[in-house]
Amino acid sequence: MTARRRIGDLVRVDGHDVHVRQDGPEGAPAVVLVHGFSCSMHWFERMTADLARGNRVIRVDLLGHGCSGAGAALDAGTQARAMAGALDHLQVADATVAGHSFGADVALAMGRRTDQVGRVVVLGQAPDYDCSSFPSITFLPALSALAAFLHRLTMPWLARCLGRIGFGIDDGWDDPQQVALDRAAMNPGMYRAVMTDRRARLAEVPLDMQARDLGIPVLAILGGRDRLYPSAPTAARYRAAGAEVVVIEDAGHSVNVERPAEVAELIRDFVGRHIPSKEEAER
Repeated sequence: MTARRRIGDLVRVDGHDVHVRQDGPEGAPAVVLVHGFSCSMHWFERMTADLARGNRVIRVDLLGHGCSGAGAALDAGTQARAMAGALDHLQVADATVAGHSFGADVALAMGRRTDQVGRVVVLGQAPDYDCSSFPSITFLPALSALAAFLHRLTMPWLARCLGRIGFGIDDGWDDPQQVALDRAAMNPGMYRAVMTDRRARLAEVPLDMQARDLGIPVLAILGGRDRLYPSAPTAARYRAAGAEVVVIEDAGHSVNVERPAEVAELIRDFVGRHIPSKEEAER
């Protein structure tokens, strides 16, 4: 595993280093950005530039990704506890947590700690694999074990080709090496966590039901050209669970990379509508 270059600070949580980056005014409403499988905080780079105008933007590298350490467990619940520990260290409360792809699982798990999380944004993630276009072979335990075994042998050009499925037509990357660098930095244990264990967990409690049971505002921002999770059934299920839904028709799975300014504006509006102003709070 080759760690990415640090662009933030390391926070020690339960024996693990969590890589954290902060931008924007410290006293502003906090927005926490959580990346997905085989990604890093760099996937929010362009979005942060817009969102940090008026918000305290906190980016994190999940365990086993980027510059964060990894433990024996890498599932969404373990990840959420580590990310919540980092927020405790930063004295963050009533945050809006936005999670992309697998990061949505983590964001919703963090949402159970309502003293820290007041709102959740789901980016490009369906409630479970019933809404996915993945072939059933993807979830065989042997395949996740093989993927972990071959992880170090994956050539950068192949990693970039595999990563293309996570985008629509225009991925918007300034750095063509981004996908390969992040995949190389990922702990191979993530293949089992996402390809095998996650399917069973979501089959038992899908994300739309998790969102419904939180009892806090939830916004789902989806891509109309998502190759992994068709947007129509995904949107219908989140709406039925009481979440707000916006579909960006010309974006794919990685809406935060493909349409950063639009996603930043949607989150800014969502935060503004659900956090009372100082004047309203004093009434």
